[in-house]
Amino acid sequence: MTDTTNTQESSSKAPTYIAYQVRNGTGKGFFTRIGVAWANKDGKGFNIQLECVPLDGRITLRIATEKKD
Repeated sequence: MTDTTNTQESSSKAPTYIAYQVRNGTGKGFFTRIGVAWANKDGKGFNIQLECVPLDGRITLRIATEKKD
């Protein structure tokens, strides 16, 4: 049985973090957005929703900010 309460609460608010796959490249790495995350209410973990799972590289969570023009 899954707990849909946390999923529903999390999806009703904007995510607090963006999940990126980071692959090494020359100079800076290549960042590809692969999902989002929300901090748990108790501050002891995260709910992570991924759109895909990378087979290489690493996953980085960054604080979600509004895009600047």
